[in-house]
Amino acid sequence: MENASFPNTFVLLGFSEFPWLERPLFAVVLVSYLLTLVGNSSIILLSLVDRRLQTPMYFFLDNLSILDLSVTCTIVPQLLTNLWGPDKTIAAWGCITQLYIYTWTGATECILLAMMAIDRYVAICRPLQYTLIMHPWVCVQMAAISWSSGLAISLLHATLTLQLPLCGHHTLDHFFCEVPVLIKLSCRNATANEMALAIGAIPFGMLAPLMVVISYIFIARAILKLPSAEGRHKALSTCSSHLLVVTMYFGPGMYMYLQPPAKSTQAKFMSFFYCVFTPVLNPLIYTLRNKDVQTAWKRILQTQGKLKSWKVRRCLPVS
Repeated sequence: MENASFPNTFVLLGFSEFPWLERPLFAVVLVSYLLTLVGNSSIILLSLVDRRLQTPMYFFLDNLSILDLSVTCTIVPQLLTNLWGPDKTIAAWGCITQLYIYTWTGATECILLAMMAIDRYVAICRPLQYTLIMHPWVCVQMAAISWSSGLAISLLHATLTLQLPLCGHHTLDHFFCEVPVLIKLSCRNATANEMALAIGAIPFGMLAPLMVVISYIFIARAILKLPSAEGRHKALSTCSSHLLVVTMYFGPGMYMYLQPPAKSTQAKFMSFFYCVFTPVLNPLIYTLRNKDVQTAWKRILQTQGKLKSWKVRRCLPVS
């Protein structure tokens, strides 16, 4: 029971077992970090500036971008610091911040992706009633449910974990502070915490993906009934981006949490994919094939070009 109090600092081992990999990873993480900031911020700004993008789909996409920015700005700066130099420590307040925000954003994104699947279901299966059902206030309530449920489960699990007495050298075999990793440092039996973690994962890791699957079963049935191939292609294109993001999010997450605890290295790389690559891929997936976003960018660039030419003409002397 020696050193059972909460420490002032933790040691994040990160990828120190692969020292030759740290500098290349630093470059990859830095580029991904900048792309994440630019990509997700652009989606939010575009939807605020262009009235044509102020629809339920882009409202939920804005919430997804905020989640990606939150988890990235909480975890990646510390990861860059650890990859660049020999210092692998993180302050207690930084560890607690990562613990709460990662749990909050992760749980919120599970519910939000399910809400987005419901939005796609209404758009494909109830097109004539879409504007009535997906009223702006209804969208706000759906987003509020996602954020509040994520916050509730974050407060529960993170608070229970922080109350555990921690022993040893306070060394975490990870690159950020996460609930299952901190539980391993507990001086006493943490079976109750692990059970609470497993039970709490049911609505987020099981019911939310099940809701997505059920929604897309109805969507697939509705698409197959469409008479024209063009209509089927258009309906599929509106759902393919969301389905790809859902697969990228729930796939690595399920693999990471369902595998045996001994495979910590694989879990680390799965977490790396989720924390570094997923936030940068989400805006790319939604914008590269999205004509609405491409049109919005063109309108903004054309407006900027016209504004610059008008300023140039204004500054020219009158002959």
